[in-house]
Amino acid sequence: MSVTTLDPRTALVVIDLQQGIVGLDTVHPAGEVVARSAELAAAFRERGLPVVLVNVAGVAPGRTDGGPGGAVSFPEGWTELVKELDRQPGDLTVTKHQWGAFSGTSLDQDLRRRGVTQIVLTGISTSIGVESTARFAHELGYHVTVATDAVTDTDPAAHDHAVGTIFPRLGETGSTADVLALLPAPAAA
Repeated sequence: MSVTTLDPRTALVVIDLQQGIVGLDTVHPAGEVVARSAELAAAFRERGLPVVLVNVAGVAPGRTDGGPGGAVSFPEGWTELVKELDRQPGDLTVTKHQWGAFSGTSLDQDLRRRGVTQIVLTGISTSIGVESTARFAHELGYHVTVATDAVTDTDPAAHDHAVGTIFPRLGETGSTADVLALLPAPAAA
């Protein structure tokens, strides 16, 4: 399925485009994901639509086969959002300590206060932060759209599974151009 419509109050939610993550070896170049996310952010702002910039500053507690959860120490600057996103005072910034942007944050409440009924997702990593956020948004009743050329992952199989199998079950998918084409005309200045 491709993107069919955008609700009047759609928010862009950009996942983990931060210094410590954009340098990872990813399936698709992180620079392209950043550029497309920045293009979408500028277009959303121009139309007075909410832009949510999410970074991750920790991990959820609990033991996993991947190692212990809990407190993690990151190098200086690791959590800083990339400058290309051109963070603006009106943007909502969410710092998470889990995979998804909803759990343990005020994101749902903040979006509902703004009348948001749909989210467009971009970011890294497709199968972790983006997918977790998409799943939770779907369960909360938001319409979910993933700009599939504005997401990437460190694992090709996980990326392909999320884009080809999971996201179509949670919402609609399409390109950055598809999303831009559905945005309303910018408000007259």
